[in-house]
Amino acid sequence: MTVLLLGIGLVLVFEGLVFALAPSRLEELIKVIAETPIETRRAIGLAAVALGVLLVWVSGAI
Repeated sequence: MTVLLLGIGLVLVFEGLVFALAPSRLEELIKVIAETPIETRRAIGLAAVALGVLLVWVSGAI
């Protein structure tokens, strides 16, 4: 449970930094994402999930 809360907290910190430090760049990024084909967004999302699972697995093995 502690690791889960730590992970959620870190995500919120990084997301908050993006909104606080570069809100105009975030709007540009949203436009780029909206123009990206759904299949590409899905592939990027699946790659991010796979990388996340790999990182969690590796960190558990250390």
